[in-house]
Amino acid sequence: MFYWDPTYILVLIGMVICMGASALVNSAMNKYSRVRNGSGITGEEAARRILNSEGLYNVQIECLSSDRGDHYDPRTNTVRLSRSNFTQPSVTAVGVAAHECGHAIQHAKGYAPLNFRSALVPVANIGSHLGLPLILLGVFLSWNQVLIQIGIWAFALAVAFQLVTLPVEFNASGRAVAKIEQYGLLSAEETKGCRKVLTAAAMTYVAAAASAILQLLRLVLLFGGNRRGDD
Repeated sequence: MFYWDPTYILVLIGMVICMGASALVNSAMNKYSRVRNGSGITGEEAARRILNSEGLYNVQIECLSSDRGDHYDPRTNTVRLSRSNFTQPSVTAVGVAAHECGHAIQHAKGYAPLNFRSALVPVANIGSHLGLPLILLGVFLSWNQVLIQIGIWAFALAVAFQLVTLPVEFNASGRAVAKIEQYGLLSAEETKGCRKVLTAAAMTYVAAAASAILQLLRLVLLFGGNRRGDD
């Protein structure tokens, strides 16, 4: 039987925020993926030009088999671009490629928030996977507050990771636009479109962080006190 409690409103708010951010980024990326840039350069070519100009010849560029999943892998010094962004000469492709190169530049320069985020990855993974199970286990064991509190703190680590991600992503986008302008990869008008794409993409991280905070707040409200199942 479905059970409702007032804290579900926090979950609903988080869902709405994430859905809105997702719609925004999909709209911007789809719009500017259909706009061919005046230079006619693909995402792969833009990435190589930025990386070479920054002296990052050791950073590889790979094409993914899907149209999603663009990222920079600091473990292997590799920029991985989705198939469409790797091959197409669109404004979106150049913007996304430049953003991932921004992460490569952060890595090369020892950007502190990126290093901190990388260090948080193991504990954040543990927190995201074990936080809720520990809380539920504590509830089933007669509201064992030790397990519940450990679970809440574990989940909080995952939330901390989301928060640390924000400056990393915004900084990478800032670097991307700066390099696009510095190396003349896009026209002034195309760069405006690129900014819209990167801003929309950044909003998805803001939405994810907001949703995670709301979920953490809900867990604290539900389980953070000294409740007992027989209260």
